[in-house]
Amino acid sequence: MTHKISLFDTHCHLDFPELIDKLDLYLSKSQEAGISGILIPGVKKDGWRAIRQITAKYAMCHSALGLHPLFMDDHKDSDLHDLEMALSVGPISAIGEFGLDYQKSKINSIQQVKLAKAQISIAIVADLPVVLHVRKAHDEMIKILNQLKFKGGGVVHAFNGSEHQAHKYIDMGMKLGFGGAMTFPRAAKLHRLAKNLPLESIVLETDAPDMAPATCNLPHNTPLHLFDNFRSLITLRNESAVEIAAQTTMNAFEVFNIEL
Repeated sequence: MTHKISLFDTHCHLDFPELIDKLDLYLSKSQEAGISGILIPGVKKDGWRAIRQITAKYAMCHSALGLHPLFMDDHKDSDLHDLEMALSVGPISAIGEFGLDYQKSKINSIQQVKLAKAQISIAIVADLPVVLHVRKAHDEMIKILNQLKFKGGGVVHAFNGSEHQAHKYIDMGMKLGFGGAMTFPRAAKLHRLAKNLPLESIVLETDAPDMAPATCNLPHNTPLHLFDNFRSLITLRNESAVEIAAQTTMNAFEVFNIEL
């Protein structure tokens, strides 16, 4: 099967300690298996340099730079200016990972919204897509994107909203990321979404080293587990492996404006 298959991992933290020490091994095995591209999203300013270094060394890797809502205490006001300046250093494929995370609390929601709006504005000026992290806040994120008239596209990472919200994002030109959570038997809501949404709107991801699939028996997730997520999507949609691989990979290349 793999000789006909090419997959793209739209969300993999290769700069994280669990992966970076064995980067050559993971990437060589990924390429051999049929993974043609990996997007590395940034979460804090102090990780941007490592992402740049990885993408400079490995042609299959592509960078996104952003300020994640779960690290609000680590971000400085100057980081937004530094993000703008980083765009002139060299090409990147997206702004992100950023967004709104109200999973545990909305205590710093005002600051999260302010930071998200600022990064959307940077993406608009730079004409770049975005990588969104959204939990328990999809309606608010959709409202913000509409308010700012964002039309640059991107990926809603690890999408777990409603089908109605999914179509709102799709109408804006966004793709929806599906990963390891989809592989668990009890994930009925995700199963319905993965089955019913247009294939043209779906991209695959690992979120490695986090979000390991049900089949993972390693200490952490790796890029190679993209194939576990892929097989789950095949089963849910009952469509051919070749068709699903071709469409989801094309979706990724198109949304990040990467040449095939």
